[in-house]
Amino acid sequence: MAKFPQTRGFTHGLRPFRAECDIIDLEVEGDIPADLDGFFHRVQPDPLYPPKFESDQFFNGDGMISLFRIKGGKADFRQRWAQTDKWKLEREAGKALFGAYRNPLTDDESVKGRIRSTANTTPIVHGGKLYALKEDSPPLIMDPVTLDTVGFSDFDGKMLNQTFSAHPKIDPVTGNMCNFGYAAKGLLTRDCSYMEISPQGELLFETFFEAPYYCMMHDFAITNDYAVFHIVPITSNWPRLEANLPHFGFDTTLPVYLGVLPRRGEAKDMRWFKAQNTVFASHVMNAFNQGSKVTFDIPVAKGNLFPFFPDIHGQPFDADAAQPRLTRWIVDMSSAADEFESVQQLTELAGEFPRIDDRVVGQPYKYGWMLIMDTDKPFEGPAGRMSGLITNMLLHYNHITGEEKTWWVGPQELMQEPCFVARAGSVKEGDGYILTVSDNQVTNYSDLLILHALDIENGPIARIKLPFRLRFGLHGTWADANKVL
Repeated sequence: MAKFPQTRGFTHGLRPFRAECDIIDLEVEGDIPADLDGFFHRVQPDPLYPPKFESDQFFNGDGMISLFRIKGGKADFRQRWAQTDKWKLEREAGKALFGAYRNPLTDDESVKGRIRSTANTTPIVHGGKLYALKEDSPPLIMDPVTLDTVGFSDFDGKMLNQTFSAHPKIDPVTGNMCNFGYAAKGLLTRDCSYMEISPQGELLFETFFEAPYYCMMHDFAITNDYAVFHIVPITSNWPRLEANLPHFGFDTTLPVYLGVLPRRGEAKDMRWFKAQNTVFASHVMNAFNQGSKVTFDIPVAKGNLFPFFPDIHGQPFDADAAQPRLTRWIVDMSSAADEFESVQQLTELAGEFPRIDDRVVGQPYKYGWMLIMDTDKPFEGPAGRMSGLITNMLLHYNHITGEEKTWWVGPQELMQEPCFVARAGSVKEGDGYILTVSDNQVTNYSDLLILHALDIENGPIARIKLPFRLRFGLHGTWADANKVL
């Protein structure tokens, strides 16, 4: 009999959903733009079985891939498990076999040495395949239409890294999928590699380098000439795992670095720039270079954003210091100095999950979108959410003028990560739509919202309504129909 922990990571809006289903012709409030023709894939950590430990992390749930197929003003829905090795072994056993998040020392003996991936962080289409990604493992390949699982890939033996980040970037100039992996030669190792995969899915090259210390390298950025990596002290070691502490902890004694690697260079060509302060930073909005100067835009918090990865020195969680604000870091590859050239906070609004028009990845750009946490707005949902992230507003930020446009979702709802979709036939940056799943914390229903990307303040032009609540998801991506069919 399944019985889940009555903890913040498994109750209220984070209660496990665990359902595969198909729904034809979803109910729609408003009008879906007729030019939208494609696939919106998103993923939620959703445990197949109750965890071995009641203190288990929300991030440790099995990957459940959702698909909204939008065409001709209508939307269908499909949801399937990402059938990882973990999922298959536990399904056969009828119980959880893999232990704590990122801690193989806690696994059942029967699964020692098996791939621990949950494939629960990002789904993305490239070369006609759906990559279901988790940063501690190889990519899992799925069919982007049926959501059938094909299996793990090492690109025909060409990828030597044991891991593949969940935040690849598609270069709009070359069409290559650019990505990296950390802990490349084993758990807790400092080894990393940067790689590029052709539009046809062939691994073109892989370049290895070492990070200053092992940490959660969750995201990165590319520019025309460089791959850029931020090193923030969400770190770990074997004594933590042996003590069954949370895999990661925040270490305020360690510095923050920005690593800049020429995209066709080698480790010897890499530069590491040191920040003036120890801060928290996770998801990247974008980066670009103009000559030797590299600009890197990222939400930055003064303190740890993740209470579930606590301070390793026992300092209490500081909710005010955890508020991330979009910040611009600039470094100069031609400078003899190893410090940041400048640090500029771009907005007073606190938020995360930044996204852009993907047609300007790695390029100088004008627009960005992200979720905002406005704690002054009324909220009618349950208190004590796992992360404390009250993502109740959407921000549209103009990097040229500094203009900010916002839209509040209302007192009962919280939004998941936004995703930009270009208007069919348009080449103008920002001309398109924003998709975001909104979860009603009172009624327990979820809607997929569609907004005009440059006019978000006017609210949704369509609500695609689900007859249930989706569990909170991490990331989602759009693929035009011609990239899938």
